[in-house]
Amino acid sequence: MALPLLSSVPITGFNTKHTKATNLNNSTVLRAPRFVTTTAIVSDQNVVSRRSANYHPSIWQYDYIQSLKSNYQNETERILEGIWSDQGELSWKKDNLHATALEFRLLRQHGYKVTQGAFSSFQDEMGNFKASLCEDCKGLLSLYEASYLSVEDEGILDTAKEFASEQLERHLLQNKLDEHMRMAVEHALELPLHWRMSRLEARWFIDLYEKREERNPMLLQLAKLDFNIVQAVHQDDLRYASKWWRDTALAEKLSFARDRLMEDFLWSVGFMSDPQFGNIRRTVTKLIQLITTIDDVYDVYGTLDELELFTQAVDRWDINAMELLPQYMKICFLALFNSVNETGYDNLKEHGYHTIPFLKNAWADLCKAQLLEAKWFHSGYIPTFKEYIDNAWVSISGPVILSHAL
Repeated sequence: MALPLLSSVPITGFNTKHTKATNLNNSTVLRAPRFVTTTAIVSDQNVVSRRSANYHPSIWQYDYIQSLKSNYQNETERILEGIWSDQGELSWKKDNLHATALEFRLLRQHGYKVTQGAFSSFQDEMGNFKASLCEDCKGLLSLYEASYLSVEDEGILDTAKEFASEQLERHLLQNKLDEHMRMAVEHALELPLHWRMSRLEARWFIDLYEKREERNPMLLQLAKLDFNIVQAVHQDDLRYASKWWRDTALAEKLSFARDRLMEDFLWSVGFMSDPQFGNIRRTVTKLIQLITTIDDVYDVYGTLDELELFTQAVDRWDINAMELLPQYMKICFLALFNSVNETGYDNLKEHGYHTIPFLKNAWADLCKAQLLEAKWFHSGYIPTFKEYIDNAWVSISGPVILSHAL
């Protein structure tokens, strides 16, 4: 469950029962599973065989989402002080591995062009990291995290990753670390910071930092305030998305499809969590829920004839094309049609770009790719690896998501 990402952080005294981080990898699944059952539905004197994936209903109730409140939603102004000098070079802390690695990681995360040579002073003549660093667990941990921001052909950072990982694992085996450092090392070795979801990581680290005896109370309070202010923005985005989803009535009318708005929203927060990017979070949440619903139409519920008609309607992008669709597809097509056109209208109004043809083509390509997979399934055809990959890079929905994000 994603409760840490919904609830605010208590400024004094943590409520630890809500501090377990949710694995982002399990937050949303865009492809329908293949555990299905089949039912027969009588329609216009004909028996239509329908499959069902038996998805469980959403645990996130509309009323609960709409009730989310926060006292921390106010306007803030960030003052960013760079550590990058005017000459474009850094005065690296050559005798402090932790400080050097931390500065290197933060600069790279924010797009500064810093070279791996920052770590050359910590290497011996053979290019190996000095043996004297083996007991600097704090420095090793920072070096380990920094190494995951390497780019191609950066041998120093590749060596750093191997060296830091080996030494951190040794420290764990020796069982001599204090509780705070042990938890930090175990957490990092499980998954590096650069691969984690930043908001969940922030919530986890606030918990960890509060346990430190040498913690800075002012810094801790500032971290909690920052988390809660950003959280309030996310709650607003979620309420907006929840109202949109309820207004579409797709969860009610297409009961065979996955109702996973909360998981989709969590995906968008992982995609872009900064408070100023609320528009993209709202758009991406809508987008992924539409993708998930249409994916279930193709993978689970629709007959091949119906899927042909739906694909043609999306390709034509003509409201009149929906007349040939069965009732459940009409509401699905219209929800897609209206949502994409609304996004296109906003783009034209705010930025002067007419993007609807571009977005429509991305959706048409997605539906055509999913139709091909449906044809393979219904005919029992097993595609070659190349056939599958050539189609899957579109059917997995990456291009349509990136098109809208752009």
